[in-house]
Amino acid sequence: MHLRHVLVSLAFVPALAAPAAAYASTADHPGVLPQKTHFDLQAHRGGLGLTTEESLEGFGKAMRLGVSTLELDAHVTKDEKVVVNHDRQISAQKCKDTAPLTPGDPVYPYVGKFIKDLTLAQIKTMDCGYQQLPGFPEQEQIKGFRMVELKDVLNLVKSYHAKQVKLNIETKVEAGAPQQTAPRELFVRRVFEEIHASGIEDQVTIQSFDWGALKEMHRLAPRWPLVALTNYDFLQVGQPGASPWLGGIDADDYDGDFVKAAAAIPGVTALSPNYGFPQSGKIGDPGFRFYPDKTMVSEAHARGLKVIPWTCDDPATIEALMDMGIDGIITDYPNRVRQIMADRGMRLPKAYDPR
Repeated sequence: MHLRHVLVSLAFVPALAAPAAAYASTADHPGVLPQKTHFDLQAHRGGLGLTTEESLEGFGKAMRLGVSTLELDAHVTKDEKVVVNHDRQISAQKCKDTAPLTPGDPVYPYVGKFIKDLTLAQIKTMDCGYQQLPGFPEQEQIKGFRMVELKDVLNLVKSYHAKQVKLNIETKVEAGAPQQTAPRELFVRRVFEEIHASGIEDQVTIQSFDWGALKEMHRLAPRWPLVALTNYDFLQVGQPGASPWLGGIDADDYDGDFVKAAAAIPGVTALSPNYGFPQSGKIGDPGFRFYPDKTMVSEAHARGLKVIPWTCDDPATIEALMDMGIDGIITDYPNRVRQIMADRGMRLPKAYDPR
């Protein structure tokens, strides 16, 4: 879910006092808020700090560790297959070509092409585990890894009998450059079809920065929980007209308020803002600002919405977010968050072994 760095200076909003009941301490650990007894630990791309991202090995490792949710990304290929990959354009940092699918294939080389312009067979020729991702020295490299389909991840969860594990699936529709991904209606329909066919749709949430995709998914599956993603810039507060990312909503009609705007999307049950600015920053850094605060969390909770920021790896920053009352966190290092949860006396997600 790593997007371009967002350098936004927001005026600090003093935190409003949350309802007393929400901030009452528990008997086991005075620092744990009651809603923290069920904290949503989400392994970002399966936990890319620990394993090659979005690999079956990574998702399996996360389930064996014990997480609440596997966070993952979906794209649709030229032949309408749903693959699990973060980037709409094949990244040379993550994948390398091996050989053309057929001699003289005019599309070759495939690295650098958009997934929407490649078939599944072409994509499967690429080695997407040829190197450890720079900046993640603890990452287990899955050598020779081939991109997997969404149905493969769904089947993996079923093979673990991991009935308490959720899958938070992001439809990576690029609303700001729609020509770079499959058309929204096709994209959402194919993701819906794969999930519906899996038989575990009750374990799925759908997230997107493109709120138009959320609206389309709600039309197809009105009972599925939806998650509104944003990085603040996409709200386009104070700019004329509606942001292309908000599915026809103009944030200025909601006072530029993320919570109010997202709450207007039918089916939304959770909000997922980036945790702060800059996106790679951490508490204590000069100029670092949190995006969520106690005001955002309390206002979301008043509407029955959860707040689950993305994607934070620094333990001190995560703890500060927890103290605001967030309901979960998306992280590259689920092992770090699990340790924080244990130290705080919080309930830990169940760990699963393959059967």
